[in-house]
Amino acid sequence: MPEWLDAVLANRRLLIVEDDPALRTLLRTTLSGLDLELREAESAELAAEIVRSWRPNLLILDVALPGLDGLTFCSELKNDPANEAAIVLLTGAAMTLSEARAAGADALLAKPFSPLDLLELLERLMPERMRRQEFRTTPRLAESEPPEQLQLYARDMAEMLAVERRQRLLLQSAYRQTVSALARALEWKDVEVGGHSFRVQRYALELTATAEPRLLDDPSLENGFLLHDIGKIAIPDSVLRKRGPLNDADWRLLRRHTVIGCELLTGISMLEGEGLAVVRSHHERWDGAGYPDGLVGEEIPLGARIFALADALDAMTSDRPYRAALSWQAAGEELAVQAGRQFDAAVVAAFWECEEALERLHAESMVELAAGAHRGAFGRR
Repeated sequence: MPEWLDAVLANRRLLIVEDDPALRTLLRTTLSGLDLELREAESAELAAEIVRSWRPNLLILDVALPGLDGLTFCSELKNDPANEAAIVLLTGAAMTLSEARAAGADALLAKPFSPLDLLELLERLMPERMRRQEFRTTPRLAESEPPEQLQLYARDMAEMLAVERRQRLLLQSAYRQTVSALARALEWKDVEVGGHSFRVQRYALELTATAEPRLLDDPSLENGFLLHDIGKIAIPDSVLRKRGPLNDADWRLLRRHTVIGCELLTGISMLEGEGLAVVRSHHERWDGAGYPDGLVGEEIPLGARIFALADALDAMTSDRPYRAALSWQAAGEELAVQAGRQFDAAVVAAFWECEEALERLHAESMVELAAGAHRGAFGRR
């Protein structure tokens, strides 16, 4: 976890910089149950004074401020060596996350947003610590208390948020358990190398964090990594478990698994997005010789390009009935040879950046496999 996240929750100082009093009230009410020290400023100039004397760890900063605008103030803060605050930008204008990060922001929240949108963003920024937080049913009020009606509104909103957040966490947990159960069901059907889906998901997440971390903002990606081969459920066992070489008809059937998987998962919200693209396109090749669509280069979704390398890495470093696993070094050399051919060269470069972390994951997975932690199997690619 980045050091600034530990600091945010150690000192718990949060500064809201917003010129709209009603929105400040909404933000204060939403965050009051998280046991943070909250202060407010209605301009960047006032916020700068508070930052110098109070040293907040997290700022929620509106872009459209009177006087000095939020983007400029964000850049100034990030260029100040004495400032260690994380910054969440608020905007009602069209702005991309890349533009926000160019100004130094750590996250972007578009207006209008619901209180749950804000909490979900903070959970992505600081997941483990946030999950241990519990909302109090009566929020703390600011230094100047609002009218009685607003106090009642704030109390009711805090109670609603507590209920909604617990329900959402339960639903997310159920989603994760369902996805894992589907992956395990597939590995019981397709029996060559146990634990493939879980290993390759770990590799792909590590690679994504190095190659393009913004993709991890899409929660469907992790599910797509795990369920990439779900279409094999519809492939006959006579093909999946065939010990001899596959004939042309077998290969045509097997290669349908990407399209079948995409069709099975279309319309499921937890898979819509990059995750679904992984399911359909993880056997495409950079040179256009892959399937099912023969996509070339950057036509292939980035998540699928990243996953294709992770998938091949696991295939090469796992034992098969017809050959022993390659050494880690030999697998890396093969990936280098295939840069710009089978794989995106930029993704291969990312592999070398995080190669030590990936090798540790491989070693851990092999220990788990030997201990019987993952039971199941992997068939033909």
